[in-house]
Formats: sequence, structure tokens, C-alpha cells
Amino acid sequence: MIERYTLPEIGNLWTEKAKYERWLKVELAVIEARERLKEFPSGVSKRIERMISLDVKKIKEREKTTEHDVVAFIEFCTDQIGNYGKYFHRGLTSSDVVDTALSLAMLDAGKLILKKLEELSEELFKRANEFKYTLMVGRTHGVHAEPTTLGLKLLTFLSEALRNLKRLKGAVKNVSYGKISGTVGVYSELSPEIEKIALSILGLKPESVSSQVIPRDRHAEYMSSIALIACMVERFSVEIRNLQRTEIMEVMEPFREGQKGSSAMPHKRNPILCERLSGMARMLRSQIVASLENIALWHERDISHSCVERVFVPDATILIYYMLEKMIYIVKNMKVFPERMRRNMSLSHGLIYSQRILNALIDKGIDRRSAYNIVQKLAFKSWDEGIDFKEVLKREMKDHLSDDEIETLFDPNFYLKHVDEIFSRFCHLSKISSDPGPYET
Repeated sequence: MIERYTLPEIGNLWTEKAKYERWLKVELAVIEARERLKEFPSGVSKRIERMISLDVKKIKEREKTTEHDVVAFIEFCTDQIGNYGKYFHRGLTSSDVVDTALSLAMLDAGKLILKKLEELSEELFKRANEFKYTLMVGRTHGVHAEPTTLGLKLLTFLSEALRNLKRLKGAVKNVSYGKISGTVGVYSELSPEIEKIALSILGLKPESVSSQVIPRDRHAEYMSSIALIACMVERFSVEIRNLQRTEIMEVMEPFREGQKGSSAMPHKRNPILCERLSGMARMLRSQIVASLENIALWHERDISHSCVERVFVPDATILIYYMLEKMIYIVKNMKVFPERMRRNMSLSHGLIYSQRILNALIDKGIDRRSAYNIVQKLAFKSWDEGIDFKEVLKREMKDHLSDDEIETLFDPNFYLKHVDEIFSRFCHLSKISSDPGPYET
């Protein structure tokens, strides 16, 4: 009797036992399809299913002789079913079983990854709303630019997560194909109708045209989508790593009770989770190359792709699932220091308001080039001499701007005026509720 594998964790999809169960599932679906078409006696597939008990060790032992994993599997199964063996693997080639079963695994893995990505999106949305108006300095080239909010920063990551969600849904859909068309894909011992029924039983769609394998561009798209998710995770990880630097310390990844940061320095609280995620993203990106190179095979097929994808497909799906789990934990538990954000905004002596001064001078009738040069000269003076930019302006700009006007130009709340509109537009375009409650997908 076939034992249905469970999926408490994505790793269970990629055990040898789960692989053989999928292979058997494909074989039985084809037999059932041929029953429905009156080619095989009714009830054969159910009887065969009851008679077969999979044993990974015995199949592996047989493979040592056959040097062919599918043949070893077939021999093991047919030894248990006696005369019913004439119905097993009838008209099929190895790729019918292996490729179709791989599609089932990638479909199941994709669903689990999508669920985690949706969970991450929900947590990002909650925290973006929590810090919607929390002012902090924006940085370009690592240098103070103008004020933004932590909520807006988090919203950019959510936006990217939603794009990845859409991409992965498409990739999962495009990998949900099987082929039951026999050697070189010409249905010599089968029929397209058998394929259609068998794949319908499995919840897959038939490949419109195949050689002896499912085209690997489908797998490459799937892998690319996973790699892009990894890039998003890394972008967020790098941001936290930078914001956790001692000189900045505006956001910090969670640090558990009893956790240690260094064997030598007891004071250390290092962003080890985010650093780990950066490293894992590198591994995932490297696997795209292998998936792209698997597309080009000799004629109707070779097996140069097989050994590669047996490694990178399980590795990539397990890795991205783990990365998303860790990122969810980080987003939910990261520590935020608004007071440090306010303090850091003043580190550049008010230079973050230089564009407002520039535009105010232009409004007074000064041409842009002259206004820019004036503001730049005074900004450099402020920075080089460590003098408050506002005070420099009050001394040097009396002919153009009053003290009250200058004070108004240094109001950080000016940068909050469109925050609500940005959030509202984002929610509208993303078709999600503006309420940071349960996430809608």
C-alpha cells in the first residue's frame, strides 16, 4: 500500500521515500487513465497500489546492480505485483515518470514558499504601518540625504515582496506541467488522451509539445523567481546590518536571552542572522546559472541536466523557505530606536534641509545655478567647521531669507505631508486593505 507523505516541512518533499511515492503516484495515474479508456481492466490501479509497499533501502540496493534508478524502482514494484506487472510502466519512458514527479514536487514546494512569502508580506505591512510616521534620515551613497520614514522604507520592501509573490505564482503555474508521451515524445505506445487523463488525476497540465523531457526553461523560470526572492531578503538584511552599525544603531535584529555575540568580547550583539541570509542569497543566485545551462540538451534529451537539478532544486527550495522563515522572525522581532533616528538626523548639522533652502532662494528670484552655488558654499562651511547649518544661514542669508523663514524650512514634518497618500496609493495599486490586519492576497 502506498504511504502518502506529509508536508510539515518543505524538507520532507525531497526525501528518497517521497520521491519514490511520487513516482508510484505517476505510474498509478497512467494505469488509472488506461482503465478509464477501457485499455486495462477496471480496478487494476487500486489493486496494484494495495500490493506495493515501498522500501527505500531495497530499491537502492537493486540500483547498485541496474545502475539505473527508474529501472531499479520498476523491478522492485513489479516483483510485488506478479501478473499485474504487465500493466506497470507500459509504454512509458523514465522521463515520463521522473519529470512529471518532479513537477509535482516543485508545485508542492512552490505552494509552501508562497505561503511563507505571504506571511512575510503580512508582517512587513504591519510594521510599515507601525512606523508610518517615524522620521529618520534617508541615505544615498551611505551619506545623509533627506528625511524619510521607517514606514516608507519598509513599504519598499513590501512592494518588492508582492512583486516576488506575483512572479513566483506565475512560475509555479508554469512548472505545473507533466509529460506522458513516451520516448522522444511521439506517443508511440500511448496516446495524448492517456496523458490528458493521467495528468488531470495528478493535478497537472500536459506539455503542449515535448521531446523526451519537460522543457527546462520552465525550471529556469522557477529558479529565477526563487533567486529574486533571495535578493529581496538580502536587500532587507543588508539594510538592517547597516542600520545596526554602532555609529548608526537605528534598527537591530532580535537578540535572544542567553545569546552570545563573541567568544572574546561579551558586549557584542552582531547581526548574525542578516549576515547568514546574505550568504545564503549568494548560494541561491549561483544556482540560476545551472538551471539556465540545463535548458540546452542534445537532441530530444540527454541526462546532463539530471544530476544537477537533483541537487539545486531541493537545495534552492529548502534554502529559500528557511530564509523566509528567518526573515519573518526578524521583521516581527526587530528592535527600532526612534530616539536614535532623531539624534542621527542632526549629525549633519541640518544639511539634510539644503534642497529646501535651494528652492526657497529660487522662489526669491535667484537663478538656479547661483542659488545652488550659494547653498553649497554655506553647506560646506557648516560641515567643515562643524557649525549648525541653520545658524550659518541666519548669518549669511539675511538679504534673502528671514530667520522665521529659515526656521520654517527646517521643519522635519514637511517630509510627512505625502506619507498617507503614498500608503493609500500603494494599497490601492497592490489591491490590499489599508487596514494593517490580516494580509489579503
